[in-house]
Amino acid sequence: MGDFHQNGIITTLHNLSDRPLEEMEAELVRFQKTRPMSLILPSLFSELEGEAMPNIISHLTQVPYLSEIVVGLDRADESQYRFALEFFSQLPQHHRVLWNDGPRLLALDNELREKGLAPRELGKGRNVWYCMGYVLASGVGESVALHDCDIVTYDRSLLARLIYPVANPFFNYEFCKGYYARVASGKINGRVCRLLVTPLVRALKRVLGPLEYLDYMDSFRYPLAGEFSFRRDVLTDLRIPSDWGLEIGVLSEMHRNYAHNRLCQVDIADTYDHKHQSLSLDDRNAGLSKMSIDIAKAVFRKLATQGEVFTPETFRTIKATYFRIALDFVETYHNDAIMNGLSHDLHEEEVAVEMFAQNIMEAGQAFLDNPMKTPFIPSWNRVASAMPDVFDRLREAVEEDNKEFSATVRS
Repeated sequence: MGDFHQNGIITTLHNLSDRPLEEMEAELVRFQKTRPMSLILPSLFSELEGEAMPNIISHLTQVPYLSEIVVGLDRADESQYRFALEFFSQLPQHHRVLWNDGPRLLALDNELREKGLAPRELGKGRNVWYCMGYVLASGVGESVALHDCDIVTYDRSLLARLIYPVANPFFNYEFCKGYYARVASGKINGRVCRLLVTPLVRALKRVLGPLEYLDYMDSFRYPLAGEFSFRRDVLTDLRIPSDWGLEIGVLSEMHRNYAHNRLCQVDIADTYDHKHQSLSLDDRNAGLSKMSIDIAKAVFRKLATQGEVFTPETFRTIKATYFRIALDFVETYHNDAIMNGLSHDLHEEEVAVEMFAQNIMEAGQAFLDNPMKTPFIPSWNRVASAMPDVFDRLREAVEEDNKEFSATVRS
């Protein structure tokens, strides 16, 4: 059972009573009559063949309140798209699979690219962006949840708790971030959040002084969680990064667009585990190494938009301050693990901290070398202004794919 402490400037909704799932789902069924609910699943085709996704779909078949499920399918050829249509056909809810690598959606993507409006790189950010566009195009969901497709500990209670704050018509939240303890297989996971994001935010507070944005970021218990929910109107002017800075970028956008009392975070799982990225000590373009660089750049860019001035000397000070704080966190988590009977490798943790410290400098230099770079994908408001029929065309492309290949699968 979690505590009830409110330890930041963002409302925290705890799990205080292990409320029966059936009771919460019954409420969500009532809410659905006035606030229809959609779920976004950004997926790689390979995840359909893993252990997590079949279990997730098994749980989703039992969810009674969803009006729509939107699946973004990446890295799939035609035969794999056909397989995906069959795979998701067990869902009783209305659902659509966006074949992001199919000719129809690629043609639309190319046209947007010519106008400078398409995502610049492949990845989760692009997948999520097109799924959000489809939600706007379909007009079905008023409340929308999004979660990852590699959660091996998935239970449908996660979704119920995630979407409840934005589905309850008596709450005024526009956005909700999920959080959980990253503990599995007898150890504490979540190295990038524990050993990079929180120590970096604390270091920036010490170097730059009190900043409301940093207090805001420090309020989130798991800022890198891929699980969040929002009201549909949030999607129109949301600009998201296409790289590993997605989660930080979304939080930064919420900070820019909404008052704090319209945002919250919610405890969605006692245990949570998904596939783990390698540290990639020798490759800054892969694994946790690339992730840490992208995340640090996202934070630096946000602070720059608020008038903070960065120099090479600033980044050296940030790195040194971060390193000391992060090493203290290593000891803190070691003691926490030992007290709870969990394993904890001090050496591996300190190796990660050393890499993250170097990557803070790498991210800082990248920012200084190209301060005008805009990694954000344009908002759908902007896209619709430049291409007024974009939602009709997006919906038509998805429907034509579904019609053509679903018929083939059934035959």
